[in-house]
Amino acid sequence: MPVTKMKATIRSVAIDLFYRKGYFATSISDIARGSGIQKASIYYHYVSKEELLFSILESTMDDLTDYVRENLNRVRDVEERLRVAVRSHVRFHLTRQRENFIANSELRGLSEPNYRAIVRMRDAYEGIFQDLIRQGIDDGVFAVVDVKILSYAILTLCTAGASWFKPEGRLSVDEIAAIYENFIVSGLKREDETISTLSRAASGGIFFP
Repeated sequence: MPVTKMKATIRSVAIDLFYRKGYFATSISDIARGSGIQKASIYYHYVSKEELLFSILESTMDDLTDYVRENLNRVRDVEERLRVAVRSHVRFHLTRQRENFIANSELRGLSEPNYRAIVRMRDAYEGIFQDLIRQGIDDGVFAVVDVKILSYAILTLCTAGASWFKPEGRLSVDEIAAIYENFIVSGLKREDETISTLSRAASGGIFFP
């Protein structure tokens, strides 16, 4: 098997195992067995299990950021841009459910340098939403809010779907994304209990991708 194909196979097997068993409960032997190779052969492609985890988290974060930015490039109106950002974030988390679940639950498996690298990527991604909220406030479209806290609340809320979404469930990805989109934008447009609800969501812990 070509090297690039084997590397992709190892990654795919690791994603499945990390999702089903958890990072710490999955061994290199488990990944090798699932990939149909010897344990020692794994290290030809990845120097450690942590490097494999970091590769998954890094590429997932890159893909999420690129996806949202690409969709935002198509619109200019600030309200519609926030709708697009929320819709894209939810869609990505529901269609790439396993990687996003791992990114949300297994960050603790990284060493300090790798952890900081992922946090920097997340901070930059949060900035996309903070800029959109800030622009909406400046334009008089959104109520005056704490931009940072609201961005955390929105992302925490929109990320949660990766932990409960069932593809065979009663609602499609687009239907769920529309619910989130309408709830968040309507909440930002008026100062009422919806704002408080979004703010409280941040206390449940942040994270995505």
